[in-house]
Amino acid sequence: MNIALLFGILFVCVSLSVPIGVSLGFATIVTIALTSSIPTIMVNQNAFAGLDSFPLMAIPFFMLAGNLMAAGGIARRIVNMCDLLVGKITGGVGMATVAACMFFAAISGSGPATVSAMGTIMLPEMEKRGYDRDFATGLTATAGTIGVIIPPSIPFVIYGVVASASIGELFIAGVVPGVIIGLALMAVCYVISRKRGYKGMTNDDLKFWPVLKDSIWALITPVIILGGIYGGVFTPTEAAVVGIVYSLVIGAFVYKELDWKTFFAALRSTADLNGLTGFAIGFSMAFASYLAMEQIPTKVALALTGAISNNVLLMCVILLFLLIVGLFVDNISSCLILTPVFLPIVRSMGMNPVQFGVVMTTALAIGFVTPPYGANLFVATAISGVSIERIAKAAVPFLIAMILCLLLITFCPVLTMGPVALMRP
Repeated sequence: MNIALLFGILFVCVSLSVPIGVSLGFATIVTIALTSSIPTIMVNQNAFAGLDSFPLMAIPFFMLAGNLMAAGGIARRIVNMCDLLVGKITGGVGMATVAACMFFAAISGSGPATVSAMGTIMLPEMEKRGYDRDFATGLTATAGTIGVIIPPSIPFVIYGVVASASIGELFIAGVVPGVIIGLALMAVCYVISRKRGYKGMTNDDLKFWPVLKDSIWALITPVIILGGIYGGVFTPTEAAVVGIVYSLVIGAFVYKELDWKTFFAALRSTADLNGLTGFAIGFSMAFASYLAMEQIPTKVALALTGAISNNVLLMCVILLFLLIVGLFVDNISSCLILTPVFLPIVRSMGMNPVQFGVVMTTALAIGFVTPPYGANLFVATAISGVSIERIAKAAVPFLIAMILCLLLITFCPVLTMGPVALMRP
């Protein structure tokens, strides 16, 4: 009764476009009031307690670091370097877009932010080189999903807090899957470009040493952030702050493209997005606490494992469910809702919580490019003017590649846990 009421109210609220934070809080309060003797003040207490977390401070800091790097010229110089390295290959400009998204992913931690930063620069360039606008936009929107897989990743931070998993290990575990997905997207881009005749650069607009000299400060950025985390110099939260300071110094005094106007615009954008995210996170903690009190995850796990005895089939069902949820609900909200439900199941199957964090984030990231939700689609259509339907259609080959990569990541744990084991002392 309480399970049906809780998720029924939540589904109705989300279907009516009620903000996810309000939906979670309302569903929890109503269910407690009607079916339980637990005082509803528990919702407020757990919401505030859930936000009182040092690791969660990394989220606004990474958001701000990404915004400052996009505004301060770092993103554009990363693009120039990637264009120089692979731009002359067949489909090279598209492949450079994917490579640039991989680099920027190691800075921003956000899918839509990656699409916004890279799309603004690369979409006009691809169109100038003869690429079909639908194809170019679909590629950029799909490549932007790497922003939440290659660390630092905001969904990894949230999953780590909800699942009580090591955020540092999640960051390590996400590197290889992110690179695999990037290479897969490049391969698809090459095949389609060869078929359609999309050539690489035919001129020498970019010279190696001048571009390297101009880009060196931008290329050092992910090295400082990730190297500091993996080397134990600072925590992910501290790394985000280091990224902010670095981007301020480089953007304002080296590249001299960051002024007071762009700085305050970055601050405002970060504050708006973090307010929405923080509100949802707080009530998700109360939602998760109620699930634990009523032993709902245990009941769901027993029902699923009782109905499906084969672990491979059970995992495929979970992946399918995650892909369907990603069609309608954003990555962060889905992670907050589903982690307490599915984590006990995958643990009973012997899957490490860190590996499942990467698998869940990758599965939900595919939802960034699938309507009706598709956050990357909305950003891409705003930049290019191409309709969401046309972008989604052009992105289908890339989505197929991502799903194949998801299966590989799921059933080859060495890809995620191997690097973690190597980095452990």
